[in-house]
Amino acid sequence: MTVTSASPSTSPSTSAVGGAAPRPAPRPRADALRNRERIVTAAREMFVEFGPEVPFDEVARRAGVGNATLYRHFPDRDALIHEVVLSVMSRTTERALEAAAEETDAFQALRRFTHAAADERIGALCPMLSGAFDKDHPELLAERGRLEEAVQALFDRAQAAGRLRTDVAVGDLLVGLSQLTRPLPGSACPNFDRFVHRHLQLFLDGLETPARSELPGTAATLEDLRREL
Repeated sequence: MTVTSASPSTSPSTSAVGGAAPRPAPRPRADALRNRERIVTAAREMFVEFGPEVPFDEVARRAGVGNATLYRHFPDRDALIHEVVLSVMSRTTERALEAAAEETDAFQALRRFTHAAADERIGALCPMLSGAFDKDHPELLAERGRLEEAVQALFDRAQAAGRLRTDVAVGDLLVGLSQLTRPLPGSACPNFDRFVHRHLQLFLDGLETPARSELPGTAATLEDLRREL
């Protein structure tokens, strides 16, 4: 009788070449994720109040974590600014999508988004994007693309409904939003939000049809804004 030797089976823990199979990276612990979010939230608030050069010690204190915890998540200022910018963009995009989904009136959807973007402190992005900050990081480009697409959709919908004047473009909205919501670091202006929303409402009234005047210059498009960045 011929005896056939069995082929050795391949263990799940070994690869085809005999090496150990790579293990999946461990998921961050829930408390680590909470600490990271607290740091980003505190940094966003303090960057608005005092500018992006606020001391890390103060950010850690506001977040309720130790300095070691902050540096473990964000080894340098650029890493923290990067995460804050991503957070602001992502949250603002979600506000645009919510307005589009929940508002039946096209101009009301645009109005709701504009005020919500102010609450997300989108005007604080400009000072954060200065200096050596990597504005062309793939994550940032992808998130900016999502934001631009969501806002453009709101803008196009309002114009198609005849509620938004035709001599403006989405860049006009974003520039106005940035200028009217950009805080002066360290100014500690009392009731700042009250003035922001009041002036945004005046700005939005100027965007609605019928147009009450002829605008000088040309409409600002997203392409115009990208060339300026």
